[in-house]
Amino acid sequence: MSDAPAPDEKLSYRLITGPDDRSFCERISAALADGYVLHGSPAATFNGSSVIVAQAVVLPAAIASADAAVATAVDDLEGEFDGEGHA
Repeated sequence: MSDAPAPDEKLSYRLITGPDDRSFCERISAALADGYVLHGSPAATFNGSSVIVAQAVVLPAAIASADAAVATAVDDLEGEFDGEGHA
């Protein structure tokens, strides 16, 4: 049994890379139109002949799910310390 998403299922996280050109910007714009949001700052490097860029995009539901998991973990930890040792 495979854990890979179905072909039509959106991935929660995508890293889009390519030359810094109009095509790259169109791919980012398409991802935004498809419901993704930018995640973090873009990265750029020079490969000796052209600038290569990368931008992570995520679905908002993935962020909400991660935030909820962190909040639950913090709540679980607070119960272990009885209010001592943390601000």
